[in-house]
Amino acid sequence: MQLGMIGLGRMGANMVKRLIRGGHDLVVTDLSQRAVDASVADGATGASSIADLVGKMAAPRAIWLMVPAGVVDNTLENLEPLLAPGDCIIDGGNSYYRDDVDRGKRLLEKKLHYVDVGTSGGVFGLERGYCLMIGGAKDVVGHLEPIFATLAPGEGSV
Repeated sequence: MQLGMIGLGRMGANMVKRLIRGGHDLVVTDLSQRAVDASVADGATGASSIADLVGKMAAPRAIWLMVPAGVVDNTLENLEPLLAPGDCIIDGGNSYYRDDVDRGKRLLEKKLHYVDVGTSGGVFGLERGYCLMIGGAKDVVGHLEPIFATLAPGEGSV
């Protein structure tokens, strides 16, 4: 499955590695070109900006934000005008849940899907998997299940 990843910090970069290992197609961007280059070396497609990332993806797009909670709204402000109805935004940070509810309602008015996925696992998530606290419309979450299954710990993981 194709996924865009905005934010390649410690967790975002390792999530990209885990997803690539699981056979997914990743398009990535970050403020740090060095971080983008490292993900490209792991097999991702690099993008120089959010607009470039969106342009390199097939519709309907699924784009994961792995940015600090304080910059989610600014990132959405830059991302929203580039998207088309049916596209999905996944917030993988640990935003305040009321903010996620409000974002979801606002985006739904534009026919965009929003899935809140509080993610934990830190740098150990690459090997052990990530704990995902998923909130969103059942059909949208179901469509994204291959991504979630690859990121989550497998049976018997420590």
